[in-house]
Amino acid sequence: MEGFLNKTRGLIQILNLIAGIALTFMMFLTVLDVILRSLRKPIVGTYELVAFSGAVVIGFSLPFTSWIRGHIYVDFIISRFSKKIRNAFNVVTRCMVIWLFLMIGWNLIKYGMDLQRSGEVSLTLQMPFYPVAYGIGICCFIQCLVIGCDLLKIFGGKYE
Repeated sequence: MEGFLNKTRGLIQILNLIAGIALTFMMFLTVLDVILRSLRKPIVGTYELVAFSGAVVIGFSLPFTSWIRGHIYVDFIISRFSKKIRNAFNVVTRCMVIWLFLMIGWNLIKYGMDLQRSGEVSLTLQMPFYPVAYGIGICCFIQCLVIGCDLLKIFGGKYE
């Protein structure tokens, strides 16, 4: 189990690195565009690049954020129950989350296939949309893997 958890952690750290690079790119692009715009030489397609990068940042950072439990937990009611009831609640909610992200990932892959088939591209830079849809769809499947690791931790008594 530890080997599987370590491999999963390594995979999501790579995704988080990609998200960090995309965020840094967004920051530098925005600053550079503001500076060049004041000199009347704006960067063409900045809006599109920031939008694509923002999607990458959100999608690729989600598994790592879930892994470190960096999102908001509202568990003031659940924390009053016994560990057995908390674990049962966590198992049920984690199974629901896995189902949700499987459906989101599957639909994003289908949407990416539609975008690829239709050849839809961004307006200014003519960049295709489908790689972003595929990437975020794959990240949703990896999110399922992360939540599955949570289930392993719950059953192994190492959760919390």
